[in-house]
Amino acid sequence: MPILRCLLFLVVLSTPALAQDGSRVAARGEDAARALRLYLDEVAKSGQRPDYTKPPAAGLIRQVFDPEQLTALPPPGAGDMAWVLDWVDAVKETNKRIMFFGTKFGPDFDRTVLGQNLKEYEDQYAVGMTFELRLLAREVTTVFLFMEQLTPEQRTPIREAGLQKMRAGGAEMIENEICPVVAGMTPANARLITGAMRDTRDVWARLILPDDRSRLIAALARARHLVNDDEVRDNVAVFADRLSAEQGNAK
Repeated sequence: MPILRCLLFLVVLSTPALAQDGSRVAARGEDAARALRLYLDEVAKSGQRPDYTKPPAAGLIRQVFDPEQLTALPPPGAGDMAWVLDWVDAVKETNKRIMFFGTKFGPDFDRTVLGQNLKEYEDQYAVGMTFELRLLAREVTTVFLFMEQLTPEQRTPIREAGLQKMRAGGAEMIENEICPVVAGMTPANARLITGAMRDTRDVWARLILPDDRSRLIAALARARHLVNDDEVRDNVAVFADRLSAEQGNAK
C-alpha cells in the first residue's frame, strides 16, 4: 500500500473526536469514510477481498459508524443541518461501498456478488445500517426544526419539495431495513437493526406519510410472522404500534 495512504490511515485513526462538537465528529466520520474508500480501491486493484475485522478497515469503520459519539452529542438543533447532512452522506456512501464491493451500484449490479457480500459482511452491514437508522433519525429531527423556524417566505417550493421527498422515502428506508431481517440474518444482527427502529420510532412515525404508513403497518404485520426471535418480533411490534397510533391521531 503506498506510503501516503498509510499515513492518511494513521492520521485519521489518531485524530481525537470532541463529542460536544457535532461538526468535528461529522468531519472525523467523513475523513474515515474517505480513508476507507482508498483502502477498498487498493484491495479491489489487488484482486483481494476486504477484511473489516483487521486494521486499517476495522478502525475506520468504527469511526464512520460511531454510536458513542452520536449519543454524546447535544440535542438536535436547526443549525446542525450542514454537518448532519455531510455525515449522513458519508455513512450512506460507506454502506454502499461495503455491500456493492466488486460490482457496480446501479440497475445492472451483479446479484451474485451482492449476495456474497451480504453473507460475508453481514455483521458490518448490520452495524452500518443500524447506525444509519439512528443518524437519519437525527437528520429528520434537524430538518423539521429547521423548517419550523423559517418564515413563510423562506419556506420556498424547493425546500417544501425536499421535505416531501424525505417523507416519501421514510417508508422505503424502513422496508429496506426489514428485508434482510425477514430474509434470515442472524438474531444478533436482527436485534441491532430492529432495536434501532424501536428506539427511533417516534421520528419515523411523524415523518412517514399516511398512505405509506398504512402500507408499512401491513408489511410489518407480515414480517412479525416470519421471524422467530422473540426480541426481534417484539421490536417490530412496538414499532408498528407506534405507526398505528400516529395513523389514528391523523384521522
